[in-house]
Amino acid sequence: MTPDLAGLVWIVNSQLISVAAAKAIHGRLEAALGRLDLATLTAAPDGVFRAAGLSRPKLRTVRALCDAVENGLDLEALKQMEEAEARAALLRVSGVGPWTADVFLLFAHGRPDAFPGGDIAVQAALKEAFGLPARPDRRAAEALAEGWRPLRGVAAQLLWAYYLKRRGGRDGAPTPHRPETAEELR
Repeated sequence: MTPDLAGLVWIVNSQLISVAAAKAIHGRLEAALGRLDLATLTAAPDGVFRAAGLSRPKLRTVRALCDAVENGLDLEALKQMEEAEARAALLRVSGVGPWTADVFLLFAHGRPDAFPGGDIAVQAALKEAFGLPARPDRRAAEALAEGWRPLRGVAAQLLWAYYLKRRGGRDGAPTPHRPETAEELR
């Protein structure tokens, strides 16, 4: 994944749906628009996104991301920022939550400490690997991972691999969890 707007759109698109569904939607979007860059995304009417299968909330997030990039958010420059600063810059964009920011920083920027604690697969792997009585929520997963700094992102990738193996090789890609409270959205 590249640290560009198209990569971030892919991550937004993949929230709360299967990887197969995300690939289908993203493929239809690419077929309709060609290159997914600021110019094509900004110029495209909402109907193109909706016809591709993008939900209204995800479309709002894509529009907010385009606005943020037009107004100075430099996705490539996030690499040079401290982890917390880069994450905060992404979280300022309407519709971008912790999972989206952490997955982007982990995969697009290779940040070894970005930890998507809200990921269902990560949470399920933590539950099983540590024999927990219940799947930890985002905060509990982040607390468990605190001791793994500065390599929490590496641990997340190991947890995804463990999750994938335990599922018999079926899709173990990042899957965000649905926020339970308004506070979890922060």
